[in-house]
Amino acid sequence: MGRTSDAGEKILAAGRSLFEARGYSALGVAEICKAAGVPKGSFYYFYASKEALALAVVDEHWADQRREWTRVLSGAGKDGGDAGGAQPLDRLRKLFEETEAGQYAVQQGCGTVLGCLFGNLSLEMSNQTEAVRARLQEIFDAQVEMVAAVIGEARERGDVTVNDSQEAARSVVAQLEGQVMFAKLYNNTGRLGPLWGNCLALLGARAA
Repeated sequence: MGRTSDAGEKILAAGRSLFEARGYSALGVAEICKAAGVPKGSFYYFYASKEALALAVVDEHWADQRREWTRVLSGAGKDGGDAGGAQPLDRLRKLFEETEAGQYAVQQGCGTVLGCLFGNLSLEMSNQTEAVRARLQEIFDAQVEMVAAVIGEARERGDVTVNDSQEAARSVVAQLEGQVMFAKLYNNTGRLGPLWGNCLALLGARAA
């Protein structure tokens, strides 16, 4: 679709910004193109539909987020180097801390908590378009797999008492997603503060 061109990248960036702030249904192609600073006719050269743009936005956002989750859950530092062999629960806690910090940074920048793009689109679009729903399912499944691997390490060390790492990871991801939704609803990132303690209780772990 030629997304490497300047106009295509501008449309993608505008779509991501607007979907995060406004959602999907309230936006039209004309508004997206206006925000991108490109003629409306350019849109369909790069994207067959607004749904196609939404899928591209989701893929780009997940590529960024997956890279960050991989870094945090592997125990790597911000520069990609080893952060000192952090233990599994320390790495999982870091994921929660960075999620809270990210939501707070967005709130400071625009005055409101925007929540999670994937969660927002799941609530808005899961009954509207099968393609978007299927892609979001894949992303949440991938998140569960990443968290399950860390919980599995913690189980082997005897740090947690759950029997099923996969189901525990599903609950952890659901709790994280739900609390981000509450933070958005109440426009208060403080809702994310108790999340780590709740996660430890869910895993049958004790705080260090």
